[in-house]
Formats: sequence, structure tokens, C-alpha cells
Amino acid sequence: MKSFTLPIRFGVAASGSLIGYFLILSLFDLHTNVFYSLFNGIITGFAIYEAIKYRKIEEGVNFNYSKGFSTGIVTGFTATLIFTVFFAFYATEINQEFLSALSKAWFKNFTFEGIVFFTVAIMGFATTLVLTLTFMQLFKGSNNPKKKTV
Repeated sequence: MKSFTLPIRFGVAASGSLIGYFLILSLFDLHTNVFYSLFNGIITGFAIYEAIKYRKIEEGVNFNYSKGFSTGIVTGFTATLIFTVFFAFYATEINQEFLSALSKAWFKNFTFEGIVFFTVAIMGFATTLVLTLTFMQLFKGSNNPKKKTV
């Protein structure tokens, strides 16, 4: 369980940042514009990068690809799960008109409310996987004895 403490901590921090960003957008009524959700990838990416970096510092010479990869995946999945639960709570309890406004803004009255939460989760999981694989290219060891890694 000790190996999951660091990524869960970073995942909780990332989800707090994602929730804060979403609520700030909702204050300005910009939360229905899907283009603003691109910044979610930056927030999640920063948390994943920092978690892997700290894991590498913590492990030292014992750091390997699987430890870094699992750290990134747990960080991103934790952030995604918490944010998805918040998103569902927000859309069903806090602002019940949100899903219909989102539907009108993007799909001209096509109702897709049942699949939105699933889509939010899948987007978060896909972002996590891609960013973790990308960042691990920076942190993995090299087979080239002359090449140094980050």
C-alpha cells in the first residue's frame, strides 16, 4: 500500500484542481464549452509528470519502467474517478439544467445525458494512458551507456 500513497496523493490534488477549474468555468458560464476541457489534460499531465518524477527521486537506482508507469496510471485514474463522481453530482444535484444546456450547445437538442458520465471517465482514462506512456519516455532508463536520462 505504501507504493500507492504518492500517486493517490497526486491524484487527489489533481482532482481538486480539475474540480476548481470546472467551478471557475461555471461561474462565467463557460463550462458548456468543450474546448475549455482541453486544459484538463494539462492539469492531469502536470500531476502525472510530478508523481513520476517524485517516484524516481524516491526510488533512486531502483526506479524502473513498471514503477513509473504504475505511478502515472494510479495518479490519473484516481483524479479521473474523483472528478467523474463530482461531475455526476454536479450535473444531477447542483445544476440539473447543465446536461440539457450542454446538449443544446453541441448537439442541437439531441439527448445524450446517459452517456456523458461514461464519456468523461473514458476521456480521463485515455488521457492518463497517453500521458503516462509519453512521460515514461522521458523517465525510462537508456540502454545506451553514453546517454543520460532526466
